Amino acid sequence: MKTLGEFIIENQNQFEYSTGELSRLLNAIRLASKAVNHEVNKAGLVDIIGATDQKNHSNEEQQKLDVYANQAFKRALINRQIVCGFASEEEDDFIAISSENDNKRNNYVVLIDPLDGSSNIDVNVSVGTIFSVYRRITPSDQPVSAADFLQKGAKQVAAGYILYGTSTILIYTTGYGVNGFTLNPALGTFYLSHPNLKFPAAGNIYSINEGNYVHFPQGIKKYIKYCQEDKNERPYTARYVGSLVSDFHRNLISGGVYLYPPTLSYPDGKLRLLYECNPIAFIAEQAGGAATEGKNRILDISPEELHQRCPLYCGDKSMVGDIDRFLKFN
Repeated sequence: MKTLGEFIIENQNQFEYSTGELSRLLNAIRLASKAVNHEVNKAGLVDIIGATDQKNHSNEEQQKLDVYANQAFKRALINRQIVCGFASEEEDDFIAISSENDNKRNNYVVLIDPLDGSSNIDVNVSVGTIFSVYRRITPSDQPVSAADFLQKGAKQVAAGYILYGTSTILIYTTGYGVNGFTLNPALGTFYLSHPNLKFPAAGNIYSINEGNYVHFPQGIKKYIKYCQEDKNERPYTARYVGSLVSDFHRNLISGGVYLYPPTLSYPDGKLRLLYECNPIAFIAEQAGGAATEGKNRILDISPEELHQRCPLYCGDKSMVGDIDRFLKFN
């Protein structure tokens, strides 16, 4: 069975700029994910669960594992000087990284949600990491700027997520399909377990927090009723965990759509465009699905700031199309 390291090396020639730099970056993410996985698996045994006394940029209470995961990925990418810039949902601003060797200029920036769904960790629900990679657009002899991070999602050169669940799986794409690798904990090695992932032909799962139903746009309310009516013609079923990575992964494997519409509390949506929506949208499209914000393709949105929020409807292409039609005519 092929390992993740072997797969990355074999496929690095697909990249437009094949220098091995992106391969080293993906290997650093792999290494950090194993450290986070080890810590997640100790939750309940050591003092790693619960909240800190700190809040992130969005005024959300940080969990201890949020902080640990953020530091793990930051160290893996910055200390090895693999990237020229780093941005995280847990950081106020991006970090520009200079090289100790003036003749060596790194070309990629990474944006990351270090621990998606961390509020679920206390109750032993699956959590994950989401990452996104762009090639810098500023000259390589200058420090990175905000423009390097505020690129359309269509400009991503790689994106992926790690799901820390019953097994730990790393899913990623570089624009040439989606592949999944499962961690063998006995060996500490990721093995190719889900080659060339595609959404099933006919999805039947819709994932949404129906507890917010009264605050949803009228079109989303009607779509939910559409899913619930006439079970003989449309045997849809609701499944919702509350961790984006968990819900999206289930729908990728089993077939379905994920919805996070705007609400009264979050009129622009709650998910972050750069750290969550763009990478998940890239994976969805590469797996034969679709991702929109109700009107426009997610990957075509021009970001205006690092922590910008956005509605998200992604998954089975036909189901996303139905959602867009309900929103258009309501």
